Amino acid sequence: MRYLTYLLLGTFFGIVMTKSEAISWYRILEMFRFESFHMYGIIGTAVLTGALGVALAKRFDWKTIKGEEWNLKPKDYSIPRYLFGGSIFGLGWAMTGACPGPLFTLVGQGIWAIGVIILSATVGTWVYGLLRSRLPH
Repeated sequence: MRYLTYLLLGTFFGIVMTKSEAISWYRILEMFRFESFHMYGIIGTAVLTGALGVALAKRFDWKTIKGEEWNLKPKDYSIPRYLFGGSIFGLGWAMTGACPGPLFTLVGQGIWAIGVIILSATVGTWVYGLLRSRLPH
């Protein structure tokens, strides 16, 4: 039953990504050229929704799906960490024309070439995991 819930949520997410045009390469290009507020509005809405969700979870002491306590640790704010990580993420986003969320929506729409990007992102995450202990944090 849990997998059905995830499937339905993922389908809903894909529909929202498609209808909001967040999967459109042209919308992403407009955002990076500062020609349109459209994508900034979508991202801002996502940030506000996430912040509200975390605030409600803390206030009402929500549990995880498994019934465990949330373990939300404070962020370690470091300019180089977020500057370099954000730059790498932004460059990948600009080069591929897609951020991680809509990648799977694009596959669901039958754009199989995006699988190369998903594979590359997976390999990049794996390499980071291997090198994490040697990187400055």
